[in-house]
Amino acid sequence: MKLLFTKSFRKDYAVLSSDIQTLAEKKLKLLLQDSRHPSLRVKKMEDPRDIWEGSITQNYRFTFQIIGDAYILRRLGTHDILRTP
Repeated sequence: MKLLFTKSFRKDYAVLSSDIQTLAEKKLKLLLQDSRHPSLRVKKMEDPRDIWEGSITQNYRFTFQIIGDAYILRRLGTHDILRTP
């Protein structure tokens, strides 16, 4: 699998603190190694577009889609991003 980043994800990432950016990078590496790792808490969202969410911290999430052999990273931020995944 590989990671692909949308413009929205890149914008979300750019405004995060460096601490959260570092944690996000670690979690995304973990996603590539083991998408079922318990700390990621990956689950499918109730969205007709087959969007998934994963956890960075208790307060920060990322959303993605799986297309072929890629994770398309859509959004990154607090729980608020889950309203517009």
